[in-house]
Amino acid sequence: MVADFRRRFWISLMVTVPILALSPLIQRLLGLDRTIRFTGDLYILFLLSSFVFFYGGYPFLKGIYDELKALKPGMMTLISVAITTAYVYSSVVVFGLEGKIFFWELVTLIDIMLLGHWIEMKSVMGASRALEELARLMPSEAHLLMSDGSIKDVPLEELKSGDRILVKPGEKIPADGRIIEGQTSVNEAMLTGESVPVSKGAGDKVIGGSINGEGSITVEIEKTGRESFLSQVIELVREAQESKSKTQDLANRAALWLTMVALTAGGITLFIWLVIMNRDFAFALERTVTVMVITCPHALGLAVPLVVAVSTALSARNGLLIRNRSAFERARNIQAIIFDKTGTLTEGRFGVTDVVVIDTEMSEGELLTHAASVEAHSEHPIAKGIVSSSPQTYPVEGFRAIPGKGAEGRVNAREVKVVSPGYLRQKEIVTGDRRIGDLLSQGKTVVFVIIDGELKGAIALADIIRPESKKAISMLKAMGIRCMMLTGDNRQVARWVSEELGLDEYFAEVLPQEKSEKIREVQSRGLIVAMTGDGVNDAPALAMADVGIAIGAGTDVAVETADIILVKSNPLDVVAIIALARATYRKMIQNLVWATGYNTFAIPLAAGLLYKWGVLLTPAMGAVLMSLSTIIVAINARLLKLGGEKDELYKRKKA
Repeated sequence: MVADFRRRFWISLMVTVPILALSPLIQRLLGLDRTIRFTGDLYILFLLSSFVFFYGGYPFLKGIYDELKALKPGMMTLISVAITTAYVYSSVVVFGLEGKIFFWELVTLIDIMLLGHWIEMKSVMGASRALEELARLMPSEAHLLMSDGSIKDVPLEELKSGDRILVKPGEKIPADGRIIEGQTSVNEAMLTGESVPVSKGAGDKVIGGSINGEGSITVEIEKTGRESFLSQVIELVREAQESKSKTQDLANRAALWLTMVALTAGGITLFIWLVIMNRDFAFALERTVTVMVITCPHALGLAVPLVVAVSTALSARNGLLIRNRSAFERARNIQAIIFDKTGTLTEGRFGVTDVVVIDTEMSEGELLTHAASVEAHSEHPIAKGIVSSSPQTYPVEGFRAIPGKGAEGRVNAREVKVVSPGYLRQKEIVTGDRRIGDLLSQGKTVVFVIIDGELKGAIALADIIRPESKKAISMLKAMGIRCMMLTGDNRQVARWVSEELGLDEYFAEVLPQEKSEKIREVQSRGLIVAMTGDGVNDAPALAMADVGIAIGAGTDVAVETADIILVKSNPLDVVAIIALARATYRKMIQNLVWATGYNTFAIPLAAGLLYKWGVLLTPAMGAVLMSLSTIIVAINARLLKLGGEKDELYKRKKA
């Protein structure tokens, strides 16, 4: 369509030049009416104008047929009525009727309308280019490793699950898979919005379309074609851009009413100038055509779809995938948000939260290092949590497990035991430290460190709270949203997490099948509720909520029960999606206000209200103003990507 409007504009513009030269009014204005006039010139003017009317005006004439067939008169109806009226009247004048010829105004009106549509289509294409950008992420070929050890370059469509491919430094990864050999860093910015390259090694998953860093890696393919992460993202973006917006329904109704108003105003304008003001038919007709052109609801028709296209593309590039457009629009009104705990607010893994030193001769770091040195030889989840939290370990001699109670070994020539509270009770060792009692009351797992027979301290472990969670909660509360948590953990653990994060409320010891009941309970308070979970065991709760947000979906983006999918396991993305929903709605309203408010001033001006003060618009000038209004709406929509909303959105998220 862009190419078609461009071609019709340039050809019509070239034919317009001789039409202007042959138009009597233009000749009189330039003082050339005696030098250019010749026998039959008006018939040539008629033929050239007929060409522009039928060739240049074809998109609008076809448009009126489509609109009337669908019983939805709109912009094309107004333009077609205006140019047809001017063409028929001028043609009749050429063949004998007394009056003015409007051919020069007719062709310049068509030229300007074609130019306006060309510019508009380019804006629409720019806004909707997200799918093309995503599709271009994939390379055209892959280095397939053959069974005999050789390498063969094959097209992407020939790859299948189980194939092994070589990805060289700097190349795009051809398909979703798992690294089986090599170490590298991968840039996933275009897929997840994460600008920092992610370190990857054997066993780690990689996403097709991401860019390999400095290392050469061998990848075993797991997903191709429609199953791949990128294909799912493209499909989600396409569905979101095509899905109907509630605000768009409002705009469509307004556009229909505006068309009716324009046709009525055109008829009234013709009647007033012709009958009441007693002006000639040509003058009255010119005012009528101007009214219908200037009130075309084109800007109104674009006000919402352009913002939808821009916001969908913006969110997809930052790992925020919108599945349900209506739910995304509801997100701006969220009053309460309920988070699942494990894997959402927390990392879902055991880690050290507190180190209590009883013997002040030893620092917290030394105590943790001695404990981690012993636990490095154990496979117990608690042991792994201690080891992962320690920056270093020492060599251990004589490691031995204490069945059901802990482990021991020699570290730097000292006997070190890491034991449970049961071991202390068995040995009748009393801690007498209130801090340990406080940690136990928070539901944390506490182990004790005994060195050379003396109790030196204790280490508390729990599910590690994500570092971003506290900032996300404070930002959501600043936005006026109540923050709650839903967990199957015991009350002590839930209370600790809630106090650490500053939550307004929490629900503990909730079974998976009871989660949706808790959502309904909060909704019964009259609140618009969003649920944020991992999209698997939280599926019923995600479906029950007004807005379901699946967080940390990773490569499994097609979470059927969620309205919005956040690729990364980052609670700050919840803040980002709500802020984007609010910014998107503001842009929609700004565009609707401009597109409807503009006509409040445009209709009286076009009708000739200021004629007595010397202000009179021609149909061509009306077309300029109408096209300018459309371009303003298009530019305003694009500012969602370029302007303050994005900056505010992501500078807060990245802070």
